Amino acid sequence: MGERPLSMPHSPHLSPRPSGKPAKYDPSFRGPIRNRSCTDIICCVLFFVFILGYIAVGLVAWVYGDPQQVLYPRNSSGAYCGIGENKDKPYLLYFNIFSCVLTTNIIAVAQNGLDCPTPQVCVSSCPAVSWTVATNQLSQTVGQVFYAANRSFCLPGVPGDMPVHQSLSQELCPSFLLPSSPALGRCFPWPNSTVPEVPEISNTSISQGISGLLDSLNARDISVKIFEDFAQSWYWILAALGVALVLSLLFVLLLRLVAGPLVFVLIIGVLGVLAYGIYHCWNEYRLLRDKGASISQLGFTTNLSAYSSVQETWLAALILLAVLEGILLLMLIFLRQRIRIAIALLEEASRAVGQMMSTLFYPLVTFVLLLVCIAYWAMTALYLATSGQPQYVLWAPNVSLAGCEKVMMNTSCDPMNQPVNSTCPGLMCVFQGYLSTGLCVLAGAFASFYWAFHKPRDIPTFPLSSAFIRTLRYHTGSLAFGALILTLVQIARAILEYIDHKLRGAQNPVARCIMCCFKCCLWCLEKFIKFLNRNAYIMIAIYGKNFCVSAKNAFMLLMRNIVRVVVLDKVTDLLLFFGKLLVVGGVGVLSFFFFTGRIQGLGKDFESPQLNYYWLPIMTSIMGAYVIASGFFSVFGMCVDTLFLCFLEDLERNDGSLDRPYYMSKALLKILGKKNEVPSGDKKRKK
Repeated sequence: MGERPLSMPHSPHLSPRPSGKPAKYDPSFRGPIRNRSCTDIICCVLFFVFILGYIAVGLVAWVYGDPQQVLYPRNSSGAYCGIGENKDKPYLLYFNIFSCVLTTNIIAVAQNGLDCPTPQVCVSSCPAVSWTVATNQLSQTVGQVFYAANRSFCLPGVPGDMPVHQSLSQELCPSFLLPSSPALGRCFPWPNSTVPEVPEISNTSISQGISGLLDSLNARDISVKIFEDFAQSWYWILAALGVALVLSLLFVLLLRLVAGPLVFVLIIGVLGVLAYGIYHCWNEYRLLRDKGASISQLGFTTNLSAYSSVQETWLAALILLAVLEGILLLMLIFLRQRIRIAIALLEEASRAVGQMMSTLFYPLVTFVLLLVCIAYWAMTALYLATSGQPQYVLWAPNVSLAGCEKVMMNTSCDPMNQPVNSTCPGLMCVFQGYLSTGLCVLAGAFASFYWAFHKPRDIPTFPLSSAFIRTLRYHTGSLAFGALILTLVQIARAILEYIDHKLRGAQNPVARCIMCCFKCCLWCLEKFIKFLNRNAYIMIAIYGKNFCVSAKNAFMLLMRNIVRVVVLDKVTDLLLFFGKLLVVGGVGVLSFFFFTGRIQGLGKDFESPQLNYYWLPIMTSIMGAYVIASGFFSVFGMCVDTLFLCFLEDLERNDGSLDRPYYMSKALLKILGKKNEVPSGDKKRKK
């Protein structure tokens, strides 16, 4: 039995008024329209204005920003370490690094750029040994104690004839040094180093502070090991990604041969899993029922795992799984014809991709464009964050000392004119901080495949590049319009999440429930907009209408065939999920056995490299495989959606007669019980 189309031009009663009128036959229609005009011009203009504004912001950030403050540390006077006058002094030394730990938490220190309330100086190398100013050295000069012993750790400009005790009281030279290692351009002491006696601080707390600081900030060793692992395994990672690419390509191309069997195997697998779940729940329910374990004995508890020991839990799970099993069986019985149509469309999509192999690599184009946008955004954000003028303020190590109460701390000052002979011991002018003043293209290519009557002879030359140029030339505004609608919904969701986060502690149960409903509604709206945008872009690629008209026509067409839409969507999702699982899982298992050295007998040239963290290349390979599989399958999913809309349009426009032949494949015609009336001289026409 063939399936009668849900709406035909000569049978308007099959198409209810709320779902719109079916498409009418147009003898001049031969696929994507070539004579088209620009759509959604206002959105196109706004989009280019936004781009120009973004470029202007980037130029302003470029002029006033200074990313060197992120790349290089600054000393107390605000000068960079490692460049300029401090080119030979790349590391920053803290006179008393414990103040970084003791005055604030480590996270706050990191967020503030590791600015600590202690003098900081650029040095050529970090201290290698522990040293403390001895009592008999206090009367000596800075030159004798520091410069003569090659301890160039005092602030610039400290005279050699200055007494050591004076330099220490004014915080011009450090009173102790600890063996340190450079990390993030700064000298951090070793955790096992012997710490000096610091007033009002116990050695235990200092040791804990050093260890915590190093655990949180000293990423040098880890970064070196990660770099070494990538250097040792990068070519094997590329080989794993190559395997993922081949598997994805083979999966898409072989679907024309195995789509039907694979879909039925997956469906049977789902039925089998549900059947086993029913069996397991029945066994658990029967055992607990015989024991008399009931929820009335347990009562209400917040320990959710306790509910697994009562019979009612397993009975509810048994009923739920049985209902799902029954629904799936009924769907297989009554929707088998539509499932066959979905499988035929999947096979046709695989055939279309095989005829236009360039479409599989189109995600590389979008990836490069996305990478350019992200890189520009990151650089602009970096320059904006570092724009502004350096600010210097007065600071003293101990503001509670006599003579400091009259000094206005944290007020602006000139670092070139340091306070001299101040009544406040250690008063300095230090640096504080800065004063901060795609889819439409693929749809056009795949639509040209469907509406080619003699395949592949009638497929246009370079369909992907033609669709790309056509989209940029005529429909940039429509793409921007769809993206704008989606962005507004996502901004609304972000604002709602922010409000919920800020008011979470003050909300009552009713307010939380209302907030949850709003978030759920916006989530559903975002999913619907994405679905609508996708199908609107397909209609734009075919007919060249504006976004609103295309979205309306696509929505009405899908509503007239809602059952087919649901079946095809779920079958495609199931198939693509299995494909991703196959590619990512296969690459992950292969990478695990290779990088852990469990594959023996491959020869010396194929031995697994010696790694510090074997999971690093494994996770990199898995993530790369997922990105590659997602790129390939996104093309395939777009192909299926495009061919499906063309198929529905084909059913409404044509009737298989000589004047109005169907454009669908012979497999779809056979499933529907239809055929094209072709002249006797055209019997050899192939689809």
